[in-house]
Amino acid sequence: MMLLPLCCTSSRKDSALQQPTVAQVLERHTRRLMSLRGVVGTAEGECAGQPCILVLVDRLTPTLRQSIPSEIENIPVEVRETGQIQPSESS
Repeated sequence: MMLLPLCCTSSRKDSALQQPTVAQVLERHTRRLMSLRGVVGTAEGECAGQPCILVLVDRLTPTLRQSIPSEIENIPVEVRETGQIQPSESS
């Protein structure tokens, strides 16, 4: 009887080990973030040289600060006060 090794290499990557992209995380969480009163947008950004999620707010209040997590799915979140965001008029 021939015994096979218990572990073998596989060409299939283990999806549990792959970190989702910022875009994928934003797609899953933007609706919830935008439902918070005062949030005017979300974006992909760079914080301290690393990819991050930007949450843009009209005015940063203590309540809003507590409602926005510091990270989502292991991706850092930075809150930026921008004021109201208005669409630009095309010429």
